[in-house]
Amino acid sequence: MFLPQPSLGAAPSEPVPFAFVAEAERFRSNVTPPPRERLSAPQLAARTLVGLTVVAGLVGSLLFGMPALQPHQPAKSQQSEASEGR
Repeated sequence: MFLPQPSLGAAPSEPVPFAFVAEAERFRSNVTPPPRERLSAPQLAARTLVGLTVVAGLVGSLLFGMPALQPHQPAKSQQSEASEGR
């Protein structure tokens, strides 16, 4: 959105993007928002458990997924029994 910029001289005004952001400085309110409510013990425990569950899931997926990411190196070359007699 382009809004016209107030001209400072006789030059024609050019549209300036987001000029309303600069104008918003003049309209600051002196009203402070109310303080945030403190979490109760069950809410804090629930958030902690959810966070620990997410972290444990990520760590578990890394632990179980790491062997699949390792390059496969067979101990010996596998050959069929039919090729041994040749």
